[in-house]
Amino acid sequence: MSHTHNHSHHHKEKGRNLIISIFLNIVITVVQVIGGLLSGSLSLLSDALHNFSDVISLIVSYIASVLAKKKASTNKTFGYKRAEIIAAFVNAAALIIVAVILILEGIERFKNPQEIESNLVIWLSLVAIFANGFSVLLLKNDAKGNMNMKSAYLHLLTDMLASFAVLIGGLLMKFFKMYWVDPTLTIAIALYLIYMGYHLLVESTRVLMLFTPGSIEVQKIVDEICKIDVVKNIHHVHIWQLNDDEFHLEAHIDFNVDIKVSEFDAILENIEEILYHNFGINHVNIQPEYGKCDSKNIIVQD
Repeated sequence: MSHTHNHSHHHKEKGRNLIISIFLNIVITVVQVIGGLLSGSLSLLSDALHNFSDVISLIVSYIASVLAKKKASTNKTFGYKRAEIIAAFVNAAALIIVAVILILEGIERFKNPQEIESNLVIWLSLVAIFANGFSVLLLKNDAKGNMNMKSAYLHLLTDMLASFAVLIGGLLMKFFKMYWVDPTLTIAIALYLIYMGYHLLVESTRVLMLFTPGSIEVQKIVDEICKIDVVKNIHHVHIWQLNDDEFHLEAHIDFNVDIKVSEFDAILENIEEILYHNFGINHVNIQPEYGKCDSKNIIVQD
């Protein structure tokens, strides 16, 4: 009962933190768009565009976290547990798309440099740094071990760093009239977004495609299970990750002898212990076989 209460409390806190971050980013976006238009700063407008993508990503993350808590049903036997993975994929893809747009805008500004009102850039970047910094602190703990929250956290962290870059650019433009710094920073911010978004995009894609988690070696699992005396072989193995917390394995096991159901239950319990403690797999589905004529390959393509 205590565990359930703590889990529920954590979900409520996570949702509250996301809502606060959404509100802060809406305010920042509106202020930066106005400031960017008034000052003529592309880097400030690019930061505003990134902030707007943050707003969208945070809303997606919030909806996904709410859906993930919905119970399973007969027509949705896994519930909405994949919602947060889809949100992570969408957010990572959005980071990369925004980055490409920023690079194109930065190149265009290099061709047509403009004088910029640097004082406004400096003050607005300071506001963005503090607001995004607060949001980053709110989501830091939630980002550990949750791909969806990690994607939201990365959006906010990169935006805080981008605002630091805009601040430095504003200071250089104010004191040294180095207006080329504005498009340079825009492209630098964009390249950093691509760097941060790529890993998360690959990670979420692997989960959605039901690839074997990178931390798990199938052959090691086969070797470990085949050490059990009555096991002849293990084949037709499928391993996948449902979400951040659930790792599934299903397989066929061929036995040397025609064992009883009660004996199989004891062996299955042993297998579950091995898979959980050695490989982190917490959902196991084993089909027992004896003398069955089918493919004995570890991986079988249906």
